[in-house]
Amino acid sequence: MKSRSLFNPLHWLFMALGFLRDIYVFVRRHIESSIRLQLILTFVFCVLVGLVVRSLTMPLFADANKYPIIDYSNGVHEIDMQARSILNDINNENDNPSVMYRTNTAESAPAGEQATEKKIADIIARYNQWKPDLKILLLNLDGRVLFKSANATESQVDLHNIIRNAMDARINDRRYQNQEYSSFYPLNLQSQKAYLVVSGLPSPNIVYQSGGGSPMPALLAFVAFIFVFFWITKRKMKYIEELASGLLEISKGKMHYRVPLRSRDELGTLADSINRMTVELEQTMEEERRAEATKNELITNVSHDLRTPLTLIMGYLRLLKDRNYESDAQADSYVSIAYGKSEKLKTLIDDLFEYTKLSNKGDMLRLDTVCINELLEQLLEEMVGYAEENDLSIVRAFPPEKLKVSVDADKMIRVFDNLLTNAVKYSHKPGTIRVLLFREGDYATVRISNNGTPLSPQDLERLFDRFYRIDPARTSESGGSGLGLAIAKSIIDYHGGEIWAECEGDEIRFWVRLKLAD
Repeated sequence: MKSRSLFNPLHWLFMALGFLRDIYVFVRRHIESSIRLQLILTFVFCVLVGLVVRSLTMPLFADANKYPIIDYSNGVHEIDMQARSILNDINNENDNPSVMYRTNTAESAPAGEQATEKKIADIIARYNQWKPDLKILLLNLDGRVLFKSANATESQVDLHNIIRNAMDARINDRRYQNQEYSSFYPLNLQSQKAYLVVSGLPSPNIVYQSGGGSPMPALLAFVAFIFVFFWITKRKMKYIEELASGLLEISKGKMHYRVPLRSRDELGTLADSINRMTVELEQTMEEERRAEATKNELITNVSHDLRTPLTLIMGYLRLLKDRNYESDAQADSYVSIAYGKSEKLKTLIDDLFEYTKLSNKGDMLRLDTVCINELLEQLLEEMVGYAEENDLSIVRAFPPEKLKVSVDADKMIRVFDNLLTNAVKYSHKPGTIRVLLFREGDYATVRISNNGTPLSPQDLERLFDRFYRIDPARTSESGGSGLGLAIAKSIIDYHGGEIWAECEGDEIRFWVRLKLAD
């Protein structure tokens, strides 16, 4: 079946058509993707159109620059034709035996010559009657006139001068000069050699000669080139204007504006780049707006959290200054409260300063290769007493393998200390805090979990935002500064790690993932 299809002409026809289609698609795709090729093809097409217009209009303007001139070539040719006719008639007479008297007697020769001469004279007279304006001479070798037409008066002529003038007229172009022309031919008479000279003025003819090509076909070809080029490139120019208009709209702040994609060439790529740039600018402006809102929120929160302890400090100091206390013990109580508030104020300022440095990458990391197992063991030992005071126990599960990470140890201690402190602070009492460490590929993963008040998805999403507190009623008096988890996330991000929180029922889990040291 397959071999039959090879001999089927339709099979080869379809293959050829498919091949041509593939070539067409290939060429079209490359042309559509390159504005340079489009311009080259447009230029070539416009040149071809111009050449076609020039070819079609040239016959219309062929007679535009013609001018009349007087031409004597036909008259010269006519004199030559008359001379040849006379020459042929005379030669025929010389060769005709009926005219000649061929006898062996001496008396018959003169009678034969007289008959021949009479025939020649008749021929010249006949042609002179036909063309009375022509002068016909029959000369011997010395220039003496043997026969002549009625309008000729010469008996002796300068044969050399006639020959020179005849040859000069043939060699030089004197067709347009109004002068006598002589046609000169040699011939053989019965008794001697002679020359036939036919002279006369050539009859003039008016002919039209071209003075050069008309510029109109070239001008029309140029106009056609410009028109076709303008018509073909009109869409592209309109698209360029559309892109320019789009950029103008974007420059006015209309970040929602998108320029249309109408081609697959460089202009289409430019349009796509403009749209991408607009999206990125819109995102950048949105981030700037969020940053501005966050900055305002930060100022508001800092002002609130700073004003509360500061107000209390100033209030107790005013009582002490006005000696508005009943006993020294009460005064000592005021001083102790003011000092405690000052410490909270200092802690808040330190946390805020630390968070600002981490967020702006203004704090350099002092990286060391640290065994994460040992670091967590040390922290948990220090946290045991605080946990027992809150009726909590700590359970740990570490692998026997020493997992080493490249971190700033002081900052990493702060991260885990904050997570453990929060676990103790917000756990159900009594309860258990579980710390799990394990290797996960090229990463060391730490999980700290406790049982507490369930967190909503919204709380989990904003848990690491600065100054975010799950309980809005909780302030720095009852809770922390609101920057602990934000600082922890900044530190982990600074190290290139990950930190996140999960909640399943009342179990809250915090995860920290760090890349292992090489």
